[in-house]
Amino acid sequence: MRIKVVYTKNAWKSLKNLEKKDAIRIALKVEYYSKQSNPVKQAKKLKSPFDDLYRFRVGDYRVIFEVDTKGNLTILTILSIKHRKGAY
Repeated sequence: MRIKVVYTKNAWKSLKNLEKKDAIRIALKVEYYSKQSNPVKQAKKLKSPFDDLYRFRVGDYRVIFEVDTKGNLTILTILSIKHRKGAY
C-alpha cells in the first residue's frame, strides 16, 4: 500500500528554511518511511498533550505527523519539522 505524504504550510515553510542538505535528507527519509508497510512502527508516539501525534527522528530534526482517528495510515500529514531543541 502506498501512503500519500502531505506537508502542511507550516511544515513546508520549515523545510524551505533549512539548509538544503538537511531539507533533502528529511524529505528523502519521509519518502522512505512512507514506502514502508507500517511507518508508525518506525515512529515514536508523543506524550500528553500531544497524544494523537507521532514523530520521526531525522538526525537533529524531528518530523511531527498525525494518523487519522481510526488508526489508518493512508495519508501521512507532516505537521511540523523542527530542530530537536525546539521540537517539543
